[in-house]
Amino acid sequence: TPVQIKEFGAVNKIDFSPVPPYNYAVTASSRIHIYGRYSQEPIKTFSRFRDAAYCATYRDDGHLLAAGSEDGVIRLFDISGKAPLRQFEGHTKPVHVVGFLSDKYRIFSGGDDYSSNLWDIPSATEIISYSEHTDYVRCGCASKVNADVFITGSYDHTVKLFDARTKSSVMTIEHGHPVESVLLFPSGGLLVSAGGRYVKVWDILKGGQLLVSLKNHHKTVTCLCLNSSGQRLLSGSLDRHVKIYSTTSYKVVHSFNYATSILSLALSPEDETIVVGMTNGVLNVKHRKPEEKNEKSQKKRQPAYRTYVKGRTYMPKQEDFCVSKPVKRVLRKYDKLLRSFQSSKALDAVLEPPIMLHTPEVTVAVMQELHRRGTLRSALAGRDEKQVNLLLTFVARRVIEPRFTPVLVTVADMITDIYQPVVGQSAIVDKQFLKLQEAIGKEIDYQEELLEVLGMMDTLFATFTKKRDTSLEENKSNGLTEIIETNRSY
Repeated sequence: TPVQIKEFGAVNKIDFSPVPPYNYAVTASSRIHIYGRYSQEPIKTFSRFRDAAYCATYRDDGHLLAAGSEDGVIRLFDISGKAPLRQFEGHTKPVHVVGFLSDKYRIFSGGDDYSSNLWDIPSATEIISYSEHTDYVRCGCASKVNADVFITGSYDHTVKLFDARTKSSVMTIEHGHPVESVLLFPSGGLLVSAGGRYVKVWDILKGGQLLVSLKNHHKTVTCLCLNSSGQRLLSGSLDRHVKIYSTTSYKVVHSFNYATSILSLALSPEDETIVVGMTNGVLNVKHRKPEEKNEKSQKKRQPAYRTYVKGRTYMPKQEDFCVSKPVKRVLRKYDKLLRSFQSSKALDAVLEPPIMLHTPEVTVAVMQELHRRGTLRSALAGRDEKQVNLLLTFVARRVIEPRFTPVLVTVADMITDIYQPVVGQSAIVDKQFLKLQEAIGKEIDYQEELLEVLGMMDTLFATFTKKRDTSLEENKSNGLTEIIETNRSY
């Protein structure tokens, strides 16, 4: 749930300290308030301004704070003190833009007198003044890569890039609308400008070439912000929306809706807090929801050893009724493949050496099932030299076993039919075909010899049967004559 804090006037600038605990400075009316991450009351206030204060900005080390004002004076504050350390006087009209160069010893500024100035912090003197804009200078930023480069945006529709080593601007970019905010990517190669309803991305390294123009807001875009990784760009507008863009596709990936028009926006360095300042003086603070994974990741206490061995040594009594636990049936790899109708992979699974050597009946059973389904031919086809060699080795070795012969003869017939066109291209496959031919030839010879032996045995069995029948008939006839003769004697 967002936290709402009421300020004394419209919030024109929010800036997070770059160092922990990541406090943020809020500029509104004639005061600068420093808030802690979760504090709803300011932990420090700078109020040494005669009139409105503008653009309070932290230095990279988080120790100094610079701010412009309505009277044209730039004030430099120490975070631990209250009175200004330095005052820079030179602008004749209100100063809305203040920032530190990356060397930490110089300040740049822009005012309503159309000038952009550079100041030296130790001596509090003006180094150089550029008067190239033709309207109010209302935004600016400094390069983090080059300590001499800073950029200002003006209501004259232009963005100018200045180098402190030169006496004039080194690049001018036409935005097309009064520029409200400018932003440099951490690499220093891309510049983002906001003005009117447009957010535009420019390539500095290509001389200010326009890369993309975004028109997702309905009113003037007033502020821009980047997340810590540079993968998300945020823009706030007078239409009460904050749009979040992906910097890879520049598409809107999320949007926040607020009560009134937005003037300022800031994101904490670790992307945990988003603070939005509005025209009615309300400061809206949203915190990222804390992740619950840390609680779940804590290792649960394991049961004691006695829990596992409990009841293992119990001997059932005579009156006990034993209930057996059903054993979960685990399907083999080839059964799973057969269930999913992957015929070729199922055949590969049963042609692995452990199965093929120790349990050949499994291999033959899968072949028989594939033949029953009508997919055996497709499973045998499309194999390379090594796989065909494996198949022929198995068939040649097991085809002579009576329990496998009916199935393997069919398999051998299909293999011969499928791979007949490639015979002669591989010496290994040809050798296996010859072995198969030799095995079948030997088996046929054995069968012929067995048939001859069977014929001889049939003849012998027939001879034994006739002799036995004759002897039985003789015994019966002798018995009858004896009975008749005894009857006659009586």
